Amino acid sequence: MALVTSTEMFRKALASNHAVGAFNVNNMEIIQGIVDAAKAEKAPVILQVSAGARKYARPAYLLKLVEAAVLDSGIDVCLHLDHGEDFEICKKCIDDGFTSVMIDGSKYPFEENIALTKKVVEYAHARGVVVEAELGKLAGVEDNVSVDERSAKFTDPMEAKEFVERTGVDSLAIAIGTSHGAYKFKGDPYLDYERLKEIHALIPDTPLVLHGASTVIQEFVDKCNEYGGEIPGAQGVPEEMITEACKYGICKVNIDTDLRLAMTAEVRKYIKENPKEFDPRKYLAAGRDAIQGMVQHKIRDVLKGSDTL
Repeated sequence: MALVTSTEMFRKALASNHAVGAFNVNNMEIIQGIVDAAKAEKAPVILQVSAGARKYARPAYLLKLVEAAVLDSGIDVCLHLDHGEDFEICKKCIDDGFTSVMIDGSKYPFEENIALTKKVVEYAHARGVVVEAELGKLAGVEDNVSVDERSAKFTDPMEAKEFVERTGVDSLAIAIGTSHGAYKFKGDPYLDYERLKEIHALIPDTPLVLHGASTVIQEFVDKCNEYGGEIPGAQGVPEEMITEACKYGICKVNIDTDLRLAMTAEVRKYIKENPKEFDPRKYLAAGRDAIQGMVQHKIRDVLKGSDTL
């Protein structure tokens, strides 16, 4: 078995109005939980590595853990660089064996974003690797990506069309109202579906990507707080809003915060209820099971991507 690109995953997603789950990975238990969930749901999956993950776990460890997951599960797994900040990190990941990279030039002016993205596309495509780019800015914080809400900018549909045509990028992350982290909205949740529909109509064959799409399910926030956490007022994107977005070209949905909350809640619970236990395998196994349950729920009930292998 080998890692695959997201090309065929997205082709099927576009044709059937579902999305592929893209889940961030940081250690063995998270990878195992995600892949076990995807296998149980008979769904392909994208494992994402962020700047924070590279710093924490180190690239060589993550790469070998993902390779082991492919061998162990036999399912289609795409290994993706999340929020690559420059050409050099994209090149490094491509050379190391990633099958997909994201170059995030959204902080640059339009023409600079195009030039940077095109450079990455040319290098990646020559080596059989696909590229995601971003146009528009999301509010919130994710690892070393920080954008003030006041400067958050929704994606312009005509710019999206020009951007895809001039760069040859394989998929495009757009800004329609989501944000990174556990505190996505101060008021009522909002996604700009009309903007999404317009973008999809202009570039119907381009898979669109939704970043910052965790729901921040209250059950898990409450459980974290019950067992010693302090996470007041967290709010995410309602799951029905994510499902609706998948009808209009969203083929990849990024989920990280929900996994963190699920795992942390169960680890906190286990330690609190088993004060004499000091074997890390025990509480990490509980966290791994929580990851699997969350990912299965997302694939089956939100992204509607089950039975697509």
